[in-house]
Amino acid sequence: MHNEHFYTLSASCPDQVGIIARVSGFIAEHNGWILESSYHSDNNENRYFMRMEIRASSLPCGADEFRRKFAPLATALDMDWSITDSAVKKRVVVMVSKQEHCLYDLLARWQAKELDIEIPCVISNHETFRGFVEWHGIPFHHVPMTPDNKAAAYAEVTRLFTEARGDCMVLARYMQIIPPELCAAYPDKIINIHHSFLPSFVGAKPYHQAYQRGVKLIGATCHFVTPELDQGPIIEQDVIRIDHSDSVEDMVRYGKDIEKAVLARGLRYFLEDRVLLHGNKTVVFR
Repeated sequence: MHNEHFYTLSASCPDQVGIIARVSGFIAEHNGWILESSYHSDNNENRYFMRMEIRASSLPCGADEFRRKFAPLATALDMDWSITDSAVKKRVVVMVSKQEHCLYDLLARWQAKELDIEIPCVISNHETFRGFVEWHGIPFHHVPMTPDNKAAAYAEVTRLFTEARGDCMVLARYMQIIPPELCAAYPDKIINIHHSFLPSFVGAKPYHQAYQRGVKLIGATCHFVTPELDQGPIIEQDVIRIDHSDSVEDMVRYGKDIEKAVLARGLRYFLEDRVLLHGNKTVVFR
């Protein structure tokens, strides 16, 4: 990752001869300087994926005009595509319950500018972290969640996210099930950290499930949220080895370290437009 101002072109399309030549040729015609490029051909799906970073100062136009000029070629290639501007920070709304480790880690990375983002607010179903969040100068919204008020509570979450002009919603151990309506409203914009190496041990208390099963590896999964619980496209995963001497409490402690790292990596890949979706799978250009 470099510090230059650049535009990122992310795209996928049906595979065919000449995609790179046509896209790189278009960029060259506009004097564009390609700083980084990644490609992947999925033979099973006959789908082609690409990501390019183009030096902004090398182009004769801004991002909006560049998008307008590129659109006819994208249409001709039947592309799903986007062009983003590195100068525009993405706005990340963080949601949390009573587990602090992922929230603390994200705010530390944000404060150190390791994650170059805006955090317009933190939303929680508990008051637990209000003081900590507001100490960072970030607005904190308490939206209580009970079995009887979930529709109204999620309507308030939607209002706050819209008001914050959020680009993505990060569930930093937000221990509530996101309703289908919210998933539909923000497809591929809600990112979760699950304390298990999915698809194993979905739902609640996966470390307890892993302990009962006697596994030798435990892990964490960063994934997009879909209406199917813990079944969304996977962005990043990691594991750690354990043995018979480790208790459930040990596994929870080890797991917190993995969860923080996996969430940070997965979020970074998303923020840098390195995650391309196709169905329930992802291509991640690291």
